[in-house]
Amino acid sequence: MDTSVTDHLLSTTRAVRRKLDLDRPVEPEVLEECLRLALQAPTPGNQQAWRWLVVRDQGVKDQLSELFRRVGKAYLETNAAALGKAIDEPSVARAFASGQHLIDVIDRVPVYVIPCLTGRPSGDNATDAAFYGGIFPAVWNFQLALRSRGLGSTLTTYHLTHEAEAAEILGIPADVTQVGLLPVAYTTVPDFKPASRVPLSEVAYLDGWGNAL
Repeated sequence: MDTSVTDHLLSTTRAVRRKLDLDRPVEPEVLEECLRLALQAPTPGNQQAWRWLVVRDQGVKDQLSELFRRVGKAYLETNAAALGKAIDEPSVARAFASGQHLIDVIDRVPVYVIPCLTGRPSGDNATDAAFYGGIFPAVWNFQLALRSRGLGSTLTTYHLTHEAEAAEILGIPADVTQVGLLPVAYTTVPDFKPASRVPLSEVAYLDGWGNAL
């Protein structure tokens, strides 16, 4: 295995919002390839409780985008007020602009993929960790597969505030849990750079909390 290739993939798979190509169609066969790779992710007890809802119909996307915008707009407004003058800092301003852009164009993204799990969370941390652990490795597999084929995505959760409304729009049964919405499109740039991250020494510990690794 060429670790230079895999390391580049892992370190440059970004949450893509502003650089999604809104005009280029996403071929069904490419999406299916990525979903098949998603299914190779580990799953608790090999339950494979994941379900994947692909949305291409513009009328359905319009309804979901209304829920997305309703929550996203309020979220950004609340956070902007809380940040005050800090919102003018370049890194913060870029993050807000990126989020606002996706809210503005969400209905134009070619494909939505909504990952789901059969069942509902219990509210118990140990149980729910295993529950959600049954889908998020697969979501990341899917995003990595997209990235390797020139597509981008970002895992969003705005519409989950109105999960019941979304379920009605999509015909999702009451005993199925939506865990996000991934806007999927080709990217307008050929590559991405590693993100700025805090040093490992500040976030990883050895044998006990706070002990330097």
